[in-house]
Amino acid sequence: MAYNRLVKKLTKENLWLYVMSVLKEKPRYGYEVKKAIREKFNFSPSTVTVYAVLYRMVREGLIKKVKRNGETYYVPTEYGLDTFERAKEFIDSLKKLLF
Repeated sequence: MAYNRLVKKLTKENLWLYVMSVLKEKPRYGYEVKKAIREKFNFSPSTVTVYAVLYRMVREGLIKKVKRNGETYYVPTEYGLDTFERAKEFIDSLKKLLF
């Protein structure tokens, strides 16, 4: 169905938006990112998917890894925050045009 495809595209296939949203609140390690997404947005991406997205985001410079007390935490970079803001502006303008 068209609606189900839309939901999939706006959640799982654009998971980086949700990851950035929860990382803006505070640095988190991988499993904590998944848990925060489930609690805040009411859907639960697979653990493998979350780590794949985190890896891609690090590679693209949107976030960086920080070691603290033997744990690897993820934090947004300035470039990542700027990209997230541009995505927000795009979604806001698209919403205005569509609806």
